[in-house]
Amino acid sequence: MADDDELREFFERSGGWIESDTGQGPDNQPPRPPRSRRAMRRSRKRKRNKRIITCVVAFVIVALLGVGVVVGTQKIAHWRNALHHGTSSIADYDSAGEGSVEFSIEQGENPDQVGQRMADKGIVKSAAAFTSAVAANDLTLYPGTYTLKYHMKASMAAAVVSDQGLAKGFLEVKAGERLNDVIDNAVKESGIARDDFESIIKGGGKGILPAEADGNFEGWLEPGSYNVSDGSSAKEIMKRMVDARVSKLDEWGAPTGEARERLLTEASIAEAEVNSTQYYGKVVRVILNRLDKGMTLGMDSTVAYGCNTSGTQLTNDQLNDASNPYNTRVNKELPPTPISNPGDNAIEAAMNPPQGDWLYFVTTNLKTGETKFTNNNAEFQKLVEEYKTQNENAN
Repeated sequence: MADDDELREFFERSGGWIESDTGQGPDNQPPRPPRSRRAMRRSRKRKRNKRIITCVVAFVIVALLGVGVVVGTQKIAHWRNALHHGTSSIADYDSAGEGSVEFSIEQGENPDQVGQRMADKGIVKSAAAFTSAVAANDLTLYPGTYTLKYHMKASMAAAVVSDQGLAKGFLEVKAGERLNDVIDNAVKESGIARDDFESIIKGGGKGILPAEADGNFEGWLEPGSYNVSDGSSAKEIMKRMVDARVSKLDEWGAPTGEARERLLTEASIAEAEVNSTQYYGKVVRVILNRLDKGMTLGMDSTVAYGCNTSGTQLTNDQLNDASNPYNTRVNKELPPTPISNPGDNAIEAAMNPPQGDWLYFVTTNLKTGETKFTNNNAEFQKLVEEYKTQNENAN
């Protein structure tokens, strides 16, 4: 007789009863006879071997996954160590370098691009070392031309190009900066003679300025960073700054024609009068209210501009000099031109000043910049006294 395994396999293979081709039901068909014992033993052996192979493959897969997790964890830990505790595992030089080489960073370049160019020039050993140093120290790279060395430790090279004071060849135009200051810096950074810039300014900016500027560059130079070491002429540099200003105003939907010049003038006064962006809009509203009432603006910032000095250096004679067209203490209406190159915040405030009936304002606290606004002269006089008291205490 067949043993239990043979009988079990027999019934597994037979799958119950099989209908015949004659259409008789399953009750009329006997089961097929079992195979030989030898065939059944071979079948059991194959099944046993298949189970063993399946178990071995599963074990190998689990083992490989485990090794992958361990290796991956080690890689991540290694990268974190390199990022936060140095770049010893990344190809890097150990010295401050040798020789001297000029290296320029263009506006908009990222650390990866800068690091690769440094590596290509032999300044750092690898781009990875440089980008790791930038990330680990949370550095900001500034456009400009820098004096570096060959074979520098990456962290040293990163420290140099993240120091804006060491950048050369790039003109930085600041919000609220006057035309004369911009030209001084342009001459210094470009190496172009001041006479070249002055001839363009005195010539009324033909081919550079829009008609509404009426030949005056003040207010029409867009703050930002400009490469002036690329061989550009004085005219090309000036045009680049003016084009950037016009493009920004067009993008913002600023009014055109004379209204645009007026906008820049109002914005420049607001930026010069207070040192906090939160007050720009209110100052513009004061300007508009006083003009509507036929009052003088009474802004020391405009008087100072006409005298080519600062508000704190004005004398009584200068404050009363009616021959100064920028003296808004004496002359009504806006000054003939903007008094600086206003930045984004001041221009936005001039485009959308808040509603209010203010006619006066005083920066009562010079340290914090706190400025108070009022619509009557009596309150204004109290604010002036408050300013004097605080200013005396500060001294």
